[in-house]
Amino acid sequence: MIDKIKLGLREYGLTTFAVDNRTSIFLLTFMISLFGVMSYNEMPKEAYPEIAIPTIFINTVYPGNSAKDIENLVTRAIEKELASISEIKKLESSSAQDFSIILAEFDSDVESEFALRKVKDAVDKAKAELPNDLPSEPDVSDFNFSEFPVMTVNISGDYPNYQLRNFAEYLQDQIEDLKEIKAVNLKGALEREVKIEVDLPRMEAMQVSFMDIENAVRSENMNMSGGEILTNGFRRSIRVLGEFKSAKELENMIVKNENNAPIFLRDIATVSFGDQEKTSIARADNLPVISLDIIKRAGENLLDASDKIKIEVEKAKKDIFPKDIKVTTFNDMSVQTRDMVSNLENSIISGVILVVIVLLFFLGLRNALFVGLAIPLSMLMGIMIMGLMGYTMNMVVLFSLILALGMLVDNAIVVVENIYNYMQEGYSGVDAAKYATGEVALPIIASTATTLAAFVPLAFWPGMMGSFMKFLPITLIIVLSSSLFVALVINPVLTSVFMKIDEESDDARVKSRRTRNVLLGAAMLFLIAIAGHFSETMWVRNLFTMVAVITLLNYFILRPLSAVFQAKALPWLERSYNWFIIKVLHRFVPIAVFFGTIGLLIFTFGLLGKNMPDVELLPMADPLYVNAFVELPMGKDIEITNDVLKELEVKVSVAMEKYKPIIESTLVQIGENTSDPNAGPSFGSSPHKARLTVSFIPSKDRGELSSLDAMEDMRKAVQGIPGVEIVVDREQSG
Repeated sequence: MIDKIKLGLREYGLTTFAVDNRTSIFLLTFMISLFGVMSYNEMPKEAYPEIAIPTIFINTVYPGNSAKDIENLVTRAIEKELASISEIKKLESSSAQDFSIILAEFDSDVESEFALRKVKDAVDKAKAELPNDLPSEPDVSDFNFSEFPVMTVNISGDYPNYQLRNFAEYLQDQIEDLKEIKAVNLKGALEREVKIEVDLPRMEAMQVSFMDIENAVRSENMNMSGGEILTNGFRRSIRVLGEFKSAKELENMIVKNENNAPIFLRDIATVSFGDQEKTSIARADNLPVISLDIIKRAGENLLDASDKIKIEVEKAKKDIFPKDIKVTTFNDMSVQTRDMVSNLENSIISGVILVVIVLLFFLGLRNALFVGLAIPLSMLMGIMIMGLMGYTMNMVVLFSLILALGMLVDNAIVVVENIYNYMQEGYSGVDAAKYATGEVALPIIASTATTLAAFVPLAFWPGMMGSFMKFLPITLIIVLSSSLFVALVINPVLTSVFMKIDEESDDARVKSRRTRNVLLGAAMLFLIAIAGHFSETMWVRNLFTMVAVITLLNYFILRPLSAVFQAKALPWLERSYNWFIIKVLHRFVPIAVFFGTIGLLIFTFGLLGKNMPDVELLPMADPLYVNAFVELPMGKDIEITNDVLKELEVKVSVAMEKYKPIIESTLVQIGENTSDPNAGPSFGSSPHKARLTVSFIPSKDRGELSSLDAMEDMRKAVQGIPGVEIVVDREQSG
């Protein structure tokens, strides 16, 4: 111990324990790799974090009343009770004809479930002051990102609405059977109804009232139980079937029978079976369309759900639907998530390759791989921990993992390079791992701690933005802590066993034997790859071909280059740096450098203050799709709105002519759920509102054309329609 102190050698307890128990650490490394890969495959992948925002909506329908009556009879009664809830930060209401909307926004630290319960209690208290003839109780709902549709499937074709509805309902049933799917909502499908159009003069002449017709239909249109009957020793139930199966049966119903003179419904009315009055209209590429909004179940994998949905769509197109039915997907959130996952995987692979290429000139290929392994091991360990915490692989987490890639190898580089230096001085692998890591353990722990300290406050970011962005600092803290563990525990163990000093032998026979062994090994690897090719085991072919090529490149090209770099380039760099330091530290130069640095800092602040860059929440990339929100004066009929949209479609079609190669589809929706989201939530039928959406192919496939330019041309094209308010905007991101 005294000799070690004299030599300046010290150990770090955790590293020494790991090196002395190498077998256990190898087993731990294998378990981290295995469970990390399993967690990565099983962790749900989705577009956004599933957060519940403490914002509650109270929607009340009261048909036949003006906006002023709705405010006096419904809105104020509910607001009065909501005002007693102290946790509400902001209360907003909107009263329209037949409808009342109240939005209660709570403080950000209030749990969504608690807020929902408090509002429901307040609404229950207000029921005593509400009108008794409300068709349904006020609907109280919260705002949850997991309730947003993850994909919209459009079924379009030159068919009547009821036939498109049949096709859509078939696909709805198939998709709802998937375990990843919570619900599938139909849009643009008209309900079918029986219409009884009475002849009022004939009714009055025959002394038949509306109540007579209503009572007759209600009493006749039902199935009844007829009890049981005993036949051949069996008791069988009897049902009396009375429900109408066609409009003809309804026409032959007796409405009134006095003095043995029956009055049939056909005598006073015409019965027809058709669609309900339209509350929404939808078209895709100028064809009638029915849309299926697909909502994923919370905690399920978005990518798996998307793949299974597309399989069901392809099955339906192939086996069920006619050939002229067009089925397209729209607003598929899995596309962006899949790209982010792919970018993460590519970044990890690219990072390992670049790190190894740089370090092989200093340490050789074998030793550089120890540093390269820190990237996947740290990632897998971090993903395993996040999986245990119940996190999902959403865009914020994926971005954080990509951001952390560049910082994962810092600690490993310091440790492995120092161990290499100790081995060059003649220490054994075990001693070099202990002493070299002990020498740098405290500095790299302090360095990592200062990096983590910058992210800790972000984990307590309040508000809705904080609910989103807290995943970024937490992910970085977990992954960087994992990289520190890998550098202090796993890397020393691997280097103590496998690290070798890469030295060239001057003996020609040794060189010849090494060359022969490398060539024989590469040949065997190629033979295994060929066998994998002919057995159609592609992963064997690819893996062994890659290993063989890397082995040959390393021996014949990379090792000689590394030797030249270490013999000539590295000493020159060291001499140049030494000369520069001597000059900088000469006499009064350090004082000049010190004050020059301060002056440069002041100049930088002044330059920043004079040319302050623009600040925006998110970078403005080309839009994935563009919306034109159309609003006519309140009270306009849906058919009038439809006529305006037909005119608008022609204008947009002309403006988008040169952008056809990048346009995926054009969707028109009129009526329900077509309001501009920037204007706040909208409920009810809203026949005076509409939305025209142009969706584009992925940005990587657009070439020279820009969807941003398309949006500007679309904005110019829709101008000039009197009495119509039109807002053209991109999709809302973040």
